[in-house]
Amino acid sequence: MGKEKSKSGPLARRPDNSAFKQQRLPAWSPMLTASTVLPFFYLLALICMLLGVWLLLTVQRTQEIKVDYTEAGSCNVCFEMRKNMSKAGQKCTCTIMFSIEKAFKGDVFIYYGLRNFHQNLRRYMDSRDDGQMVGRKRSLKSPSSYCKPFDFDANGVPIAPCGAVANSMFNDSFLLTYYTINGPSVVPLLRKGLTWYTDKNIKYRNPKADNQTLAEVFEGTTQPSFWQKPVYRLDPFDPSNNGFINEDLIVWMREAAFPNFKKLYGILYRANKPYTNGLPAGNYSATISYNFPVQYFRGRKELVLTTVSWFGGQNHFLPIAYLVTSSLILLTAVVLTGVWWKFGKDGKNMAE
Repeated sequence: MGKEKSKSGPLARRPDNSAFKQQRLPAWSPMLTASTVLPFFYLLALICMLLGVWLLLTVQRTQEIKVDYTEAGSCNVCFEMRKNMSKAGQKCTCTIMFSIEKAFKGDVFIYYGLRNFHQNLRRYMDSRDDGQMVGRKRSLKSPSSYCKPFDFDANGVPIAPCGAVANSMFNDSFLLTYYTINGPSVVPLLRKGLTWYTDKNIKYRNPKADNQTLAEVFEGTTQPSFWQKPVYRLDPFDPSNNGFINEDLIVWMREAAFPNFKKLYGILYRANKPYTNGLPAGNYSATISYNFPVQYFRGRKELVLTTVSWFGGQNHFLPIAYLVTSSLILLTAVVLTGVWWKFGKDGKNMAE
């Protein structure tokens, strides 16, 4: 009876009398002194500096060329044309010339770049219907309210894909030409394999066809107001690259975090000469189908050619961040060392 009473009494919830449960395990409580902390500061500064220099050298080995074609050369005519909304449907083509002084070796990636275009605004990012993008037919006929005012056209026909993100899709196209001794040669580009695997195979899907063509599947919908062709005809050369799984559309729908950004347009196809080793040095031209207006947000457009390393493209942010961090840690260590020597190593002067 006594044991039963003790279990139900005030001591019933007391932990066992063990070293672990009574917190009597041995522990190490280091005494942080200048002689132990300062070497750690110097070591950390050295590590950050070495990492920064290594990453900076890695980034410097990549090659990149940016060509601003907003108003360059004959593109100025198209730039002026796009100021007039009534001429938005008219085609305009221009050509810019540029040269590569040193050959781009290895894989070469072609990007389009935009400046002062804010894709990170909350209402802009929310203006989409993910139900449409995964192929739900119900969402085709009844777009999400998040897409307003880009959910229905003036006649009440549902828009596919709906929303501000899809409506503002970049739609310039490029044809690169390399001028060799034997004459001009069109630079072959791969226009597929540009997206993340999860985006292409999970996040974006076309509605089920059920023995219908893609045009029949999207019957009863209309294209976004700023588009020149419907979503099922985005790629006239590859039927498998149309609809919501069009890679240009998928790349655009992944919003950029900063107002100045670049997005992948194509990859150099290196199967045939003279492109087996990359882009040779020489003179090039880019024939541009100039469709995307930038005047309304005071933006700029760029064509970017670059090589990559294991670290990625030519981005100096992380190397500079490591070098700045190393400098700050080293400065802190030097100041603390000076204070330590001034007030005495044993800390007696500090106490006084």
